[in-house]
Amino acid sequence: MAQISLTFPDGNARDYAAGVTPAEVAASISKSLEKKAISASVDGAHWDLQWPIDRDAAIAIHTLADDGPALELIRHDLAHIMARAVQEIWPDVKVTIGPVIENGWYYDFDRAEPFTPEDLGEIEKRMKQIIAAREPVRTEVWPREKAVAHYEANGEPYKVELIDAIPGDEPLRMYWHGDWQDLCRGPHLQHTGQVPGDAFKLMSVAGAYWRGDSSRAMLQRIYGVAFKNRDDLKAHLHMLEEAAKRDHRKLGREMDLYHMQEEAPGQIFWHPNGWSIYTTLQDYMRRQQRAGGYVEVNTPQVVDRKLWEASGHWDKYQEHMFIVEVDEEHAREKAVNALKPMNCPCHVQIFNQGLKSYRDLPLRMAEFGSCNRYEPSGALHGIMRVRGFTQDDAHIFCREDQIEDETKRFIDFLSEIYRDLGFENFRVKFSDRPEVRAGSDETWDKAEAALKNATIAAGSEFELNSGEGAFYGPKLEFVLTDAIGRDWQCGTHQVDFVLPERLDATYIGADGAKHRPVMLHRAVLGSFERFIGILIEEHAGKLPFWLAPRQVVVASIVSEADEYVHEVVAKLQKAGVRAEADTRNEKINYKVREHSVGKVPVILAIGHREVEERTVTVRRLGEKQTEVQTLDAIVGALSAEATPPDRRD
Repeated sequence: MAQISLTFPDGNARDYAAGVTPAEVAASISKSLEKKAISASVDGAHWDLQWPIDRDAAIAIHTLADDGPALELIRHDLAHIMARAVQEIWPDVKVTIGPVIENGWYYDFDRAEPFTPEDLGEIEKRMKQIIAAREPVRTEVWPREKAVAHYEANGEPYKVELIDAIPGDEPLRMYWHGDWQDLCRGPHLQHTGQVPGDAFKLMSVAGAYWRGDSSRAMLQRIYGVAFKNRDDLKAHLHMLEEAAKRDHRKLGREMDLYHMQEEAPGQIFWHPNGWSIYTTLQDYMRRQQRAGGYVEVNTPQVVDRKLWEASGHWDKYQEHMFIVEVDEEHAREKAVNALKPMNCPCHVQIFNQGLKSYRDLPLRMAEFGSCNRYEPSGALHGIMRVRGFTQDDAHIFCREDQIEDETKRFIDFLSEIYRDLGFENFRVKFSDRPEVRAGSDETWDKAEAALKNATIAAGSEFELNSGEGAFYGPKLEFVLTDAIGRDWQCGTHQVDFVLPERLDATYIGADGAKHRPVMLHRAVLGSFERFIGILIEEHAGKLPFWLAPRQVVVASIVSEADEYVHEVVAKLQKAGVRAEADTRNEKINYKVREHSVGKVPVILAIGHREVEERTVTVRRLGEKQTEVQTLDAIVGALSAEATPPDRRD
């Protein structure tokens, strides 16, 4: 019998008979590993313990201690176990597909009646019974004709359609979890009892068109989450509860920040409170950019398609652009324009005005650029995912030998801003060339090497985010982690040799000849809209005092205090604090409760005693205790708190 050689992670190799399974390999090592094994990696591919190996390969045996493979298998097996439970309870339900997703899985079902919350509880109960039974999982490869006949006989038309879509040279693998069977690529665990029965939960039901086609059947999609143990599940559910409390859409209503309506999908109607946050943040960024050596510009919203064709956006990005056709006076055909989805080509037009010398570089050009991008309606999400937004966008035109210094300078610049906004730490991802891109491989090699070397020189570690670069160049992505552990990709820094070439940007070098500048695209916040949403959720609406739209409410306890209330408000406003009076004929507890819901950081209560002593009673948001302070003391303290971080000593 033919022999194969399998090499283990420690570098040792063993010979086995061709066709050996990973289960047999595990058993050959130890009885303990045979019991603990759940799957294997064979030449980097995730491999079922039951699949034969017929070639020399590198192999690693996985156990439940290996987080990545273990979670993938637990979640994938639960998708099958859930589908089995559904069909055992309702035999007429048709099954479709059930992939693993972040934190869990979903499975789509064709059922006449909608699933209810009570149904989810019943399904969960049956799933736990299946897990407790510790039934074996087995797999076979079937001929296409046998598989089609099986599903036709069992009235499963969706499975037949899936088989028709699988290329003819791919094996059709069948899996059984106990007596229940499904078409699946695998791999899977070895028996249902390997799934932790107390570490999963069914979360919700949503509608989903079959294969994402709105002309096809509407199915019911059940979502579940799963982890390796109960504690991890509890932590995840707690995070979801916190996320629901912090949802910027809910807080946006309570704080009266903005609204959105169907007449302008993906566009924001900012209310005074929300616009206060926006302009305060923008003013802060403007000051920081000015101090960082940037010049501010502004470019048109509507630009002729010729510029987008020259830049490459028309070919690579057109599906995301809003096209504007205009009947120009006396024109024989319509002029085709587009709302700008980004600012970069327009900044090159400013750079190209007049001769530039190497002495002019680096030129740091910034714009709070209003952009519009088409996002599918299903992808829109409050102010986090919109169609109209403003970027804190900038482009640095520099020489190749300046890339390293400008990258380090930008990382320091970004770090200071994130600290000011309450984010002490961030991760860096390096995104290299995508499949659809402009420029030669030689150009990309040069750009990727330059950015990597500059990032290393700046002392920043990074993880590879393969294939996610912009179509014109590689980029760094700066990822923030918020108070409940969620990641947000915000800042970017990109090296671009392509656009200066396509748009004929040049400068005169020290040798008197023309040279191409390198264009560094960079943003710190990304879009103001999304970043404000992140800030709202990070702080659960309790924004840093300097950013809060309503900083202080001065509330009367008795009507005789009204005059003093207005005096206090005037003093605070003169000291640069956003203060307002509440002299309504309502009880103070009612006023405190209402303004607390609106996330006002400080409420100053004034009654007879405060008027007589010229003091205020201070109540801070989230604190039960109050304190009495003199008017001068509280005005000084709140004036200092209202000062933006970049203006403090």
